[in-house]
Amino acid sequence: MEVTMKYALLSLAVCLLAFAGGCKKDNTVESKQKEANSAAAAQGEQTICPVMGGKIDKNVKTEYQGKTVYFCCSGCIDTFKADPNKYIDKLPQFKS
Repeated sequence: MEVTMKYALLSLAVCLLAFAGGCKKDNTVESKQKEANSAAAAQGEQTICPVMGGKIDKNVKTEYQGKTVYFCCSGCIDTFKADPNKYIDKLPQFKS
């Protein structure tokens, strides 16, 4: 019974540490990239592929409704063209 109590207390301590760790500001590269993408999106600049969610390659693009849409790879162009309305909400250049 004593061993079970020790494991229970250890589990509780780990959970508390994990919870407390979640309260810290996220300074990861991914977090900083999301902040930069949000700032760019606020200015109407696309930085994220609407299909895969990765970083765009400015050389991989297509025109849609008179606007340039960028992608991470050429395969995403065909996916986008098959159902553009599925991705339009992810594109800052189409937001009013």
